[in-house]
Amino acid sequence: LLLDEPTNHLDIESINWLTDFLSRFENTVIVVSHDRHFLNTVCTHIADIDYTKIKVYPGNYDFWYQSSQLILNQTKNENKKKEVRIAELEAFVQRFSANASKARQATSRKKLLEKITLEEMPALSRKFPHIAFKPERDCGKILLQVDKLSIVPEGDVVLNDFELSVNPSDKIVILGGQGSVKSLLLDTLAGVRKAAFGNVAWGTTIKIAYFPKENSEFFKGEDTLYDWLSKCTSSMEGQYIRGFLGRMLFSGDEAEKKVAVLSGGERVRMMLCRMMVS
Repeated sequence: LLLDEPTNHLDIESINWLTDFLSRFENTVIVVSHDRHFLNTVCTHIADIDYTKIKVYPGNYDFWYQSSQLILNQTKNENKKKEVRIAELEAFVQRFSANASKARQATSRKKLLEKITLEEMPALSRKFPHIAFKPERDCGKILLQVDKLSIVPEGDVVLNDFELSVNPSDKIVILGGQGSVKSLLLDTLAGVRKAAFGNVAWGTTIKIAYFPKENSEFFKGEDTLYDWLSKCTSSMEGQYIRGFLGRMLFSGDEAEKKVAVLSGGERVRMMLCRMMVS
């Protein structure tokens, strides 16, 4: 089985079923996934693609990470020890090479110096986005006040008399079972959809940035990444816009890529980029 991100958009029960099935599956499975828990449970080997090479480690994700970091640190430490030894030998040779009584020792150390080689430390090929949200102004005491909110899509009451107060520094997680209620709530709070009853009031100092569950509607048309992001900010400076694209790993000619051809992961990066510039 070749599986590319099989846990994407699955609920917990489905992921548990898939994990259990693959754990008992007798044939070979090659999987690409960002779900570390899934990799820890299912995988017996990790193929690490880096430095333009593939290296296979036995064990699950956690074992790969510990092993790869241990090897990297050992190599760095060995190089440091060799660098100290090289400096000592070079200093001795430089000091005593012209001294007749020490010339033999200097020659011996010079030969030893030639045998010491530092392990090559290639540049890491992995790159990581730089995500930073900087508010335009400080927020007030009240961020959000929700009173007696009811959500009734297609006549079906899914949320009734919901109330919420959000204060500065709050970090709130919305938990729930299967279904779209959580997404409907966030859409309503973000103003994407209207509430059937109740009131959603953001503070006067608040400007929100929303990351929706579904983003395909944002990536239609012939816009390039540069044009697409330009519409999300009042700044018309090209370097400013390209700077944000670069933060999300879209540098150089990639800024001229069409938004319609982006992969799922690239769309996520662009949505985060949109949130940052706004």
